[in-house]
Formats: sequence, structure tokens, C-alpha cells
Amino acid sequence: MDENNNNYLKDYESISKDVKYLTNSLSRLKILATLYECPKNMKELTEETGLSYSSVSSTMHNLELNGFVYRESSKYYLSNSMRIEIENILELNEIMDVISKFFNILDKHLVDMIPNDSIAELYLLGQTSLIESGDIDAYRTYNYIEDALSKANCVKCILPFYYENFNKQLNKLVKSKKSVEAIVSRNISHIFEEKSNIKNLSSYNKNINFLLIVTDNVMILGLFKDDGNFDQNRLLISKNRDSITWAYNLFKNFKRDNK
Repeated sequence: MDENNNNYLKDYESISKDVKYLTNSLSRLKILATLYECPKNMKELTEETGLSYSSVSSTMHNLELNGFVYRESSKYYLSNSMRIEIENILELNEIMDVISKFFNILDKHLVDMIPNDSIAELYLLGQTSLIESGDIDAYRTYNYIEDALSKANCVKCILPFYYENFNKQLNKLVKSKKSVEAIVSRNISHIFEEKSNIKNLSSYNKNINFLLIVTDNVMILGLFKDDGNFDQNRLLISKNRDSITWAYNLFKNFKRDNK
């Protein structure tokens, strides 16, 4: 991680609970990003964020009650102090591009188990892409993961389910004396204990709603749909160093929070 990211993390640890509250909801971030550009009324907020009117209304009510925004005539404004704090600490101008790019997929998926620290670092995902399976290549996403694992020298992963082909690739890496660390769901830990050769293996109790694989070359993030099923047709991927840093930090934060 470069010096700027180290400074950012140090700053984030010291900021107020108010700002942490603002960063742990993608809906709030989407609304804040829109208001950061210029003041908006309710109709404009609803149209530009893609959120339902009731969701925008509820969010704006809470933001106004807490003094984060204020209303003048029919438009909402960010408070001066909050604008400065968000601009300086969360680099919202960069977060806006990321949220705009990925909000449609994130909004339709469960992301509430991603640690708040990692939500606040979304700006690092500016170079991330979406790959999707289709009728022509129904296994594109899984094949992408297997290929990434086969080329890795170091792997850290959070696995909410067991898939035999992934496990085979991880075992090959272990056999080749490559660095492999995995955190798996307690519900499937007995399968990994029986079939996996990973020595650095731990488990978590909670039901998480994302899959993470990060290697020395790529980060891969898979999400669960709002019906609770893993979306095997879509992955967020990136070979950008900032995105890989974000994924390593997510792994570290999740490991810390689930000790």
C-alpha cells in the first residue's frame, strides 16, 4: 500500500462516528455523491440515483435530522462542514465515478457484510470491470476464476461455498509451495478439512454475502443476489494495483472482524 493509502487509513480510524455512519450505506453514498455535484430536489435525486422515492425520502429525512444536509426552498444541500469532511477524508469525487459505474449491480446484490472500512475505500475500485456469463459462455465467470488461480503465486480468498474445481486449483498451488490462505464458511469447513490441502485455513460463523479471491495479479469479487443466492453470472474484476490493494484490505478487515 502506498503512503497516501496508509495516511487515508490512519485518518479513517480517527474520524467521527457520523462519517462512518455515512459510509456504511451505498444508498447514502449515492445520494451524497449526487448532492456533492450540486443541490437537488427530491425528483432530481430520485431520477439521478435510480433509487425509489421512498428510499430517497427516508434517507434524506435521516440525513437532515442529523445535520448532514439542509433544505432551502425545494432543494437539498450538503452542510459546509460535511462537504469539507467528505471531500478531504473520503475523496468523494473519486467515489462518485465508482458508484456511478457499479451502482446498478451493487444495488441489486447483498453487500451488507462487507466491512465498513472497505466500503469507505470504494474509491480504489476505479479501474474495476464487470464480466458476465451468457448463453454462449455459461461458465465464463467460473472459468475466469480457475484461470486466475492457475496463474497465481499468492492467493487469499473468502469462500462462502465449496466448488471442486476451485479447490483443485488451490491444492495445485499448495503442492507447488505457493502461498495460499482461505477463510471459509463454518457450514462447509468440514468439506475443506477433508478435501483441501490448505494449511492456512480458518472459518467464520456468519452468513456472508460475497466471494473474494485476490492474487498477486488480480482481484475477483462475487456477490449474492437479494434472494440470497450467489450470482454466478457476474464478477467484479481488476488487475489494477489499487483494486488489488482494496481486496487485500477487505480480506484483512474481514479476518480481523471475524476472529
